[in-house]
Amino acid sequence: MDVNIRGKNVGITDRFESYVESKTEKVAGLLPRAQSFEVRVARQSDRSPKNGDLVEITIIGPGPVIRAESAGGDKYTAFDIAYGRVLERIRRMKDRRKDRRGRGRVSLGDAAANDFDSVDITPAPLEVLESVATGSVPVMGEDAEEQYSPVVIRSKEFPAERFSVEDAVDQMELVGHDFFLFVEAGSDRPSVVYRRKGWNYGVISLAES
Repeated sequence: MDVNIRGKNVGITDRFESYVESKTEKVAGLLPRAQSFEVRVARQSDRSPKNGDLVEITIIGPGPVIRAESAGGDKYTAFDIAYGRVLERIRRMKDRRKDRRGRGRVSLGDAAANDFDSVDITPAPLEVLESVATGSVPVMGEDAEEQYSPVVIRSKEFPAERFSVEDAVDQMELVGHDFFLFVEAGSDRPSVVYRRKGWNYGVISLAES
């Protein structure tokens, strides 16, 4: 597994490189087919103890990309936190695969027909689906209009990829996001899985009216 370390506004010393390489041995044991261990270190403008350096770790290889990032008072602290998150995501992925070993993949339609019992996923409440379909936003309290303030909405576009529901959950966990957009492989419906409490997840899909 190749190890690549890059710094932005911060120097990368031989000591730090040796430290990172010593940590990759555990990752190589957990993911023997991993091809690249990428580390990006950036010096943040805020030099407070909490937000000194930012480290992003990306593991590339066959299968989904695993990514985690963290800020710390220095690059060693930030790396250790991000590294711990990477290990946790690898373990969660392996636990989920072990839990469903021997079971066939479930399409979104089949999972919905059985109330998602087979994939540990809870469908979104009816009111959520209706608000998504109509574009309506609930008003919280009588003073909501007075408290309104403009917000910046960022727009991103990604190529559509087809996954089963369980594979989409794995992708979400490995990049550390709270939701993941995908096209359900069995029905070709645009769908999103999202994290609930613990090991519970939700799924929302769009159907033509």
